[in-house]
Amino acid sequence: MNPISLFCILAGVTLNAGAQLLLKAGTNAVGHFEFTRANILPIGWRLATQPPIIGGLACYVISLVVWVVGLSRVDVSIAYPMLSLGYVVNAFAAWYLFGEMLSLQKLIGIGIILIGVVVLTRS
Repeated sequence: MNPISLFCILAGVTLNAGAQLLLKAGTNAVGHFEFTRANILPIGWRLATQPPIIGGLACYVISLVVWVVGLSRVDVSIAYPMLSLGYVVNAFAAWYLFGEMLSLQKLIGIGIILIGVVVLTRS
């Protein structure tokens, strides 16, 4: 994989992970909610106007464009598993930003993901 291809794939993964984190931040700002007939429009509007959610959706759009460019250069059998790096990024970012727990079981899973990505990129 050449440097430009690697950049496109990693940028797509990073933007996708960032989108998830921004969406989480936006939902945290709104708080826990239940969709009912009475509140679907007010809650939907609050969600749709949250700057982090708007930013997350923008990250998704940009990540899609970058990802398509990456897929045009890299076999899907290599590129698609690289998306799992987003789990690694999000686990550590959620721990740092939102105080989510990183248990030993999660850390072992992250290690397995990283080993899998290394094995795939070397094939």
